[in-house]
Amino acid sequence: MRTHSFRTPFSVELHRAAGTSRAATERLFISQPSLSRQIRQLELSMRAKLFDRDRRTVALTPAGAALLPLARQIIEQWEGARRAVASAREERTLTVGFQTRIGRGLVPSIAEALPGWDLRFRQVAWGDPTVGLGDGQVDVAVAWLPVPDDGAYDWTVVSTEERWVALPAGHRLAGRAEVGMDELAAEPFVALPPTAGPMRDFWLAAGQRTGPAVVGAEAETAEEAFEVVASGRAVVLVSAGNAELYRREDVVTRPVTGLPPSSLAIVWRRDDRRAAVRALVREVVRCLCA
Repeated sequence: MRTHSFRTPFSVELHRAAGTSRAATERLFISQPSLSRQIRQLELSMRAKLFDRDRRTVALTPAGAALLPLARQIIEQWEGARRAVASAREERTLTVGFQTRIGRGLVPSIAEALPGWDLRFRQVAWGDPTVGLGDGQVDVAVAWLPVPDDGAYDWTVVSTEERWVALPAGHRLAGRAEVGMDELAAEPFVALPPTAGPMRDFWLAAGQRTGPAVVGAEAETAEEAFEVVASGRAVVLVSAGNAELYRREDVVTRPVTGLPPSSLAIVWRRDDRRAAVRALVREVVRCLCA
């Protein structure tokens, strides 16, 4: 759910009814400074203190507790209005979101299979872990897992691909046929933005490290990441398919041992029951699983 006029929906449902700051922001995929700014703006606009804070916890004040059920009701009504407008649209338009190049023969295949539909494709920055689904930019998304598992989305895995590493052409490991993850542990990595949530940790291989990753740079898109790699400042993990799609002379890609594979999925909003959306999902699954 993204920014509407009512303060990043009511400072994200009043800090998810006031959890601890770190845990709540991790669940919401929003940075703590950004959420704090939204809370201050909301309190100013309401002319009331909504939270009691100390160094470890956040709790609702009586004013915040009074606002909470109304905020939830307004957010639900807004989402219902958005769905009603989408269902009533006369134009036959569907938008597919993605964060890295789709390739894999998908675009021409689904365009041919869904005649009469205006199919649009929108690249979404890595900072949005919902790949455009959360704020209604897109109808379905071709996304690398993990995506937010909060009950709002369904997905089907259409491909599993080994993780490779992209290295500067002159890197000490560039001549190897494959690279062990342990050999990369001390390398500076390109990281996704913090708002990417668990996807940032996945592409840093945080689960396979004994210590934190060294972050040499952050990037919002694959194109930005490859520019950082080409400059020699950092390395980055990529899927095997994207290693081929983003091939360039100043970057070398190699398989990485010691890592579980990545999963590519087609993702849609669970409450979007339009027949056209389900038809698009089926066609993407057919194209990518064939």
